[in-house]
Amino acid sequence: MSKLSIFKELWQFLKVRKKWWLLPIILFLILLGGLIILTQGSALAPFIYAIF
Repeated sequence: MSKLSIFKELWQFLKVRKKWWLLPIILFLILLGGLIILTQGSALAPFIYAIF
């Protein structure tokens, strides 16, 4: 199972079940996870972790 198929399956779930309110939550979690991963080795990491 590729990573692309997971997103395709998630999109089909949202479309069929009409769960559009989940989309902003999922996007926020993806962006937050990307921010944490990208700043993991930088000097900004202590400031980002202090926020949470």
